[in-house]
This record gives sequence, C-alpha cells and structure tokens, in this order.
Amino acid sequence: MADWNDKSIKLGDYKFFLILLSHMLITFVDGRGVDQFMKKRELPMHEGTSEDGDVIDCVDIRKQPAFNHPLLKNHTVQIKPHAQSRGIDEAENNPNMLFQSWHKNGECPEGTVPLLRRTQNFNHSRRSYPAFLHKKVAQLNDVNNPSNHEYAQVSAVDGNYYGARATINVWNPLTNFGELSIAQIWVLAGDGNELNSLEAGWTVNNGEKKTRLFIYWTSDGYQSTGCYNLDCPGFVQTNKNIALGGSIEPVSKYGGEQRDISIVIHKARSNSYSHSHFNNNDGNWWLQVQDQLVGYWPSSIFTHLAGTSDAISWGGEIVNNQPNGHHTSTQMGSGHFPNEAYGKASYFTKLGYFDEGNNVKDPENLEPFVTRPPCYDLRTGKDNKFGVFFYFGGPGYSANCQ
Repeated sequence: MADWNDKSIKLGDYKFFLILLSHMLITFVDGRGVDQFMKKRELPMHEGTSEDGDVIDCVDIRKQPAFNHPLLKNHTVQIKPHAQSRGIDEAENNPNMLFQSWHKNGECPEGTVPLLRRTQNFNHSRRSYPAFLHKKVAQLNDVNNPSNHEYAQVSAVDGNYYGARATINVWNPLTNFGELSIAQIWVLAGDGNELNSLEAGWTVNNGEKKTRLFIYWTSDGYQSTGCYNLDCPGFVQTNKNIALGGSIEPVSKYGGEQRDISIVIHKARSNSYSHSHFNNNDGNWWLQVQDQLVGYWPSSIFTHLAGTSDAISWGGEIVNNQPNGHHTSTQMGSGHFPNEAYGKASYFTKLGYFDEGNNVKDPENLEPFVTRPPCYDLRTGKDNKFGVFFYFGGPGYSANCQ
C-alpha cells in the first residue's frame, strides 16, 4: 500500500469512533473525480464527521484531486497570490463570519485540506448557461440552453474584468427533490461551446435542510469539463478551514438576524506584473470567502479565462422540473419577493469588479434579467452603506406563478 500522509480530525466521542470504524469497511465516494483519485492510490480515507452528517477527509495538500488534471501533473502549489488586489484582503470580522459545523468536532492540521465526501443529496447535475448569455447562444440546442433553469440576476457585459466580488445574504430556501436553488457569482469569458466560467456561492439541493458553500467551473460551455467543488481535478485548495460543499450555519431568519458571506473571485498578478507589461495569461484565479483565501483555479486549465473575463453575473437560479404538472414550489433566495426588502427578501450587496489597476470598481449599466417575474423577481439599488445592491427571489408556484 502506498504511503499516505493524510491526517484525521480528532473526535472525542467514542460513539463517533465506532460509527467511523464501520464506515471504513465500505466504499464511500461515488464521485467521478474523487472516486478515481482515491481508487488510484488504493488507500483508506481518514475522516471526521460533523453534527449534520457530513464526512470530512483531511487530505495532504500535495495529494488533493487537482493534481490528477493532465495540465497540473507537475504543478507547484501556490499558497497565496504574489500580489493581492485592493479589496481582496478586506476582513469581515463580524458575527456574520462563515461558519461550518464540522469545526465543532475538530479541524484539519497544517499541510492538509478538507475534502467533503460526496452525498446523494447534493445535485451534481451539469450546470447551464447563465441567463444573459441565452441571447448569444440561442442557436444551440436545449441541452446547452435548458428551459428548466430560471434566473433573477444582473450582469456586466462586454468589459475587461479581472474578477468580481459581492456580499451574499444566506438562506435555506425550500427545494423539491431533483431541483436546486442557488445564489452565486459567475465570472465568464468566451461564448457558445467555448464558454469559460468560474462560479461561487451557496446552494440548497433536493429538499435538503442544509445550505452549502459551492464552487463550479467549466472551460467548454458545460459540455465535458468542470465540476462542483473538488469533485474533479481543477481547483487547487490551499485553505485548511473551509470545506467546499460543506454546510453553512446559521442562516438568515425571516424578520430576524441576517447572515451574509462575502465572496471574491480575482485574477492575481504574477511577480513580473507592471501596469504596462502585464501578460493577461499570467496569474491564477483566486477564491476568497470572508477574509480567507480558499485556493485558486490555475489559468492553464482555461482557454478564454487564461486571460481576463468579458462578463460577470450576480444573482439567483433555480431548476424547475414542473412537479405535479405545474411550476415548481422550489424557492429562490428567502422565498419572498424583493419588495419585502431587508430582513425578509434575500439580497446581494457591495457588487464590484476588479479593473486592470487592481482596483475594485462599482459596476455600471448592469443588465437585469428575470425569467418569470410572477415567480421570482429582482429590484436593484445603490447607497452609501451597501454600495451597488439588489434584492431577489420569490416563492415559485402560486396563483400568479403557474
């Protein structure tokens, strides 16, 4: 058996030990990328279990799934960007800091990263084009332009963007089996089957009573490349504290305390950066959640996003499979319409993009897109406290939403 340096989270409860021991006698992972990653090494996985049932493996940072990607075989892990942008290192030191329940039973040691075991509850279905791109890809078939995805979002298009940021209000909307509800940022370049996309936000799947942090990527218009979280080789994680796909708690309460997470996706500069001589193909795309750098997408796994982004979108998305022959009751955001405003409707605040000079700018001339306003809607605004913001969401099926 090959040498394996993974370390497990220490659990103090003997009952947990018996449960975990029984788990180790069976095969756990059914995900394509992670499954092949573990089977290739024929090694047992060491884990810790959170109160909500998630199983977290602490994997040697040098042996994470990313390095199964053919373009990353000899990749050297970059622990942090060579140079950070103004705005990427803004700590959110407040009670709304992201919290994942698996930390209650321990933490991953230095030199490892947390790997969440895939669950049947998580909807691993292929993603789809963000709505504003539908106009560009109308000639494609319904496989690439599915009619069962609905949106309430805003977009900045036809620009030269080095990343995006936003603070996203966190809820646990109702979802039906086989459907999902998402609030996220898209950073995009290219078009059609050559679309490159980086995505991050939160999601609720298949009626699960958990809200999960997620990322996604593709380099060929959602055809054969890309995946959620660390389900396939690609994203290089450097953070030992945040489990991609792990649950977020607590979430916002209707009429009560609001919970937010700040998310940044940013193309970092190389050591050789200068304003006049920067090569757009230098630098990886870094993800930051709250005040923590989580890891990066290497620019080498992309085509168009090897350079910069030409479009950004922020907003909500749901899948509508029309259960019972009518519109789904899967909710978007808080499940309430934007006109209910703060404390009741879900929101994005502090929308921003990164320019060539490493500065965070307010997006202007945003293009709103709402698939079905009677089901889910959107309302934009700007002020000194929240910057560029919008409320979004709705309940789905109702007398007005059939």
